[in-house]
Amino acid sequence: MEPQVSIDPNLSREEKYPILLKQVEALIDGEDDLIANMANVAALIYNNLGFHWVGFYRKIGNELVLGPFQGPVACTRIQIPNGVCGAAVEQKKIMLVPDVNQFPGHIACSPFSKSELVLPFIENDEVKWILDIDSSELDDFGDADKKYCDIINKLGHN
Repeated sequence: MEPQVSIDPNLSREEKYPILLKQVEALIDGEDDLIANMANVAALIYNNLGFHWVGFYRKIGNELVLGPFQGPVACTRIQIPNGVCGAAVEQKKIMLVPDVNQFPGHIACSPFSKSELVLPFIENDEVKWILDIDSSELDDFGDADKKYCDIINKLGHN
C-alpha cells in the first residue's frame, strides 16, 4: 500500500480529522501488529495536527511503559495513578486537561507541554494502553479531539 501521509495544512483541525481517520484505517488495514499500528498512528497524528508530543503507553502491571511515539524524549515509565496518564488509567476515562500546571501531580516530562489529552483503550473492563497527546498551547483540546482521537485509538485493536 502506498499511503498518503499528509493533509492540507490550511484545513482546520476539525476538517482534518475525517481525512486522518481514513488514513489511519488504510494504514492499519491488514496489519495485526499492535506496535506497528501504534507507531503509524502516532506519526500520522503528530505530523498532521501539529501537537507537541503524541504517543502510546502500554499498561504493564501497575505501570505505564512507553510505547511508540513522536516528539521529544519522554518519560519511560509512569506509576499508576501518577500524572494525567496514571489518572486516566485509574479512573478508566478520557482525561482532557486544559492547563497541565493546574493538574495535581502532573508529571512534567517536557516543560513545553501546556495541555494534555489522554485516551485509555479499555477491554474487558481493563485498560490495555493509552494514547497520550500533549500540546504546547494552553486549552488546545476540544470535543472534536476527544471524539476522533478516541475512535482512532480504538482502531488499533485487533
